[in-house]
Amino acid sequence: MRRLLLLIPTTTYRTEDFLEAARRLDVEIVVASERPNVLEADFPDNLLTLDFANLVKSVSTVVELARRKRIDAVVPVDDLTTVVGAAIASALSLPANTVAAVSTTRNKHRMREALSQAGVRAPSYTLLTLADDPAATARNIAYPCVLKPTILAASRGVVRADTEAEFVAAFRRIAAILTTPEVAALGEGTNEILVEGFIPGQEVALEGLLVKGALHVLALFDKPDPLDGPFFEETIYITPSRLAPPVQAAIAASGARAARALGLREGPVHAELRVNDQGPWLIELAARSIGGLCSRTLRFGTGLSLEEIILRHALGIEIASLERERQAAGVMMIPIPRGGVLEEVRGQAAAKAVSGIEEVTITAHLGQDLIPLPEGSRYLGFIFARAESPERAEAALREAHRRLEFVIAPARGSG
Repeated sequence: MRRLLLLIPTTTYRTEDFLEAARRLDVEIVVASERPNVLEADFPDNLLTLDFANLVKSVSTVVELARRKRIDAVVPVDDLTTVVGAAIASALSLPANTVAAVSTTRNKHRMREALSQAGVRAPSYTLLTLADDPAATARNIAYPCVLKPTILAASRGVVRADTEAEFVAAFRRIAAILTTPEVAALGEGTNEILVEGFIPGQEVALEGLLVKGALHVLALFDKPDPLDGPFFEETIYITPSRLAPPVQAAIAASGARAARALGLREGPVHAELRVNDQGPWLIELAARSIGGLCSRTLRFGTGLSLEEIILRHALGIEIASLERERQAAGVMMIPIPRGGVLEEVRGQAAAKAVSGIEEVTITAHLGQDLIPLPEGSRYLGFIFARAESPERAEAALREAHRRLEFVIAPARGSG
């Protein structure tokens, strides 16, 4: 039986879906997380605690395990584990991206440098550190611009500025995020802020799989809500895209060029692009699949999930088809409307009753402190729809969201 190592941070939404995909493949699962499992002592060959930020120690621990029982594939399931996953795979001589390539995707400044050198159309950029004077920099920046941490994901800390005053305020707000103990513990890059030119246009997300350097587009998502700032909270993803076929082809070509520029050759990639009259602009590309629970919108071939596609590729198991089902699908990442404490969720039955709605999953729990963007990075939950057309899927998501009501009390200690 094949043995699969899943690197699963405790903060991920995706544990259940990856474990289910592994069970469907009938493989032995080894799960590594950054926090100890109470059953670890009873199952030392199947449960591991790894410090994902310590590559040397993590690699040593897994290599020692592999000496006892072979590991056939290593799959990181979220941003925090992509680099350590590459390091472990390399040490075990398994097909994977290099540590250098994956590390580049985890730092937005290094990514910008690699894309620029390869001629991939992307925003202009300037790197600042927390030691820089934001007021002095603000006088020499072209507006509008976007400020963002170089190492965070999920639009956390991403702020648009249209004036010098907004630039200074955004810089200071991001600096406060970077100096929190949780973020500061991430190490390299926590003192950096990237300033990019704002790119107008429609935003899309590309989901792909790299096989020996060739990009296979699994899905292209439209984002029908405008993402113009000042913050960039994503809400609705709809597939298939309604963009013209030549535009979609140009987006795929841009994604493929970006993957080559970053040195990626194997496994899932998730790219964010903007499209305007000049063509597609590469905003982000990650060496992982789509985040949150959004992968539940995707089905392939005879019903394979995205997670099963990823695991099959990593394990070298045949994939009959990478073609997505023809039915339109969409997901809404339910935004946090304001900070506070979640007291009650109303209207779930009414939301689920909307034609086309497949699932309404509330991931926030009662009593949880809710932190909206740009300081936060979580959602209230996810709504999933399937319909005959992208337009109907989008309409179903909006109606289901309209029927939900979130009772949020003032934050503890406020007022």
